[in-house]
Amino acid sequence: MQFMNTSFSPSFAPQKIVALTGKLFAGVVLLFAFLPINTSAQGEKCGAAKDLVVQGLEHIKTGTESEVADGLQLLKHANEVCPTYGDAWYYRSLFEAKLGRAPNANYAMGKAKLFGSDAMNENANPFILAAPAQPGRTELSPVREKWALSIGISRFNERGLDLAYTSKDAKDFAALLQDPTVGRFKPSNVHVLSERVTTRQLKEEMNWLARMAQEDDLVVIFLASHGTARSMDNADVNYVVTSDTELQPQDSLFATSMAMVDLSDIVRSRIKARRTVILLDTCHSGAATVSAKDRALGLADAAPSRGALERISQGVGRAIVASSSEDQVSYEGAPYQNGYFTHFLLDALRQNGGMNNIEQVFAYVREQVSKAVAARNAGNRGVSAEGPGSVSPPGQTPVLDTSELGNGIVLGVAPAGARVLPKSAGSQYAAQ
Repeated sequence: MQFMNTSFSPSFAPQKIVALTGKLFAGVVLLFAFLPINTSAQGEKCGAAKDLVVQGLEHIKTGTESEVADGLQLLKHANEVCPTYGDAWYYRSLFEAKLGRAPNANYAMGKAKLFGSDAMNENANPFILAAPAQPGRTELSPVREKWALSIGISRFNERGLDLAYTSKDAKDFAALLQDPTVGRFKPSNVHVLSERVTTRQLKEEMNWLARMAQEDDLVVIFLASHGTARSMDNADVNYVVTSDTELQPQDSLFATSMAMVDLSDIVRSRIKARRTVILLDTCHSGAATVSAKDRALGLADAAPSRGALERISQGVGRAIVASSSEDQVSYEGAPYQNGYFTHFLLDALRQNGGMNNIEQVFAYVREQVSKAVAARNAGNRGVSAEGPGSVSPPGQTPVLDTSELGNGIVLGVAPAGARVLPKSAGSQYAAQ
């Protein structure tokens, strides 16, 4: 049996091998240059760029040219900080197009496609209102169907953040919605996330609402967790802390939390339902257990600012209730087995068989929460939720912000084709 001679002649080996290796290396480099880079893999390095994108999006409320121009400068800065952050390029393209700069918009979109963008894949657009005003229309059509997402995050990977009642709050709220004599929601249409909830899970469930809810539907979102301000001197709540949020370094806080503007944009531009109620309890006094070092990173809980609420409420049939004003905290526990806000929210919704509108519900909750917290704090002067050294504990006053036709939303209204059952009825409401 003969074997092939595998030796190379002197005239062949060096030149051929070097040339072939060079071509292969160049091909591999070229291939990787055009592979999209997943924005979720940017890591801590681009956390600050994400924060700049959030700031840019927060500028957009009504979409005026000045809002767009100011937001664009922040997006450009985000690209300077992290040139491979695809979401920054994608939003930059939308902002440039809004200003009528087509060449700049095309260039930025090309970069977004090169690096990959989650926002681009979701067709996110802060300039589109999913439920725009309809001139001359003064009332909404009957409710076709109802959908709800109830979230209570109580367990966190970071030590010292756990909350006692947020998970129970979410479960109790969901149970009331499914009560056939009060909420009248189909159990299959109510999703509950509790205990440990990741940022990914939260976004997936928000996307579920956006897919399912149609124009004549009613949507309710209840969210209880920690909310963080970007910095200690900024009252805006920019992030919702989830179970997998990393507090340090600060870039990780930005990268691993859910930006409040993400929730806002899903409600603004993707949820078509013309009856949408958002209940935010993201300012818990439980944050008093967090270390001073963590507080220096901006972890101290802060309620949504008026500007943040106004941004979410753009469109028709939007009502947003925050559990406290922006300079306060939200209390939980004794003498209730819930957060104060949730306890009185459940009381209010039970009244009149669930048929009070959101303005009536809010009026009751605001009065009762304020009174209960004042009574709680009456014997605690000299110690605040932020620790000793304050003259008195902060109060708690819920805040309501609504858009056109938002005040009249009724959570307990029966969907079309269903009849309201009396208190003695069974566990399901019947279709006619």
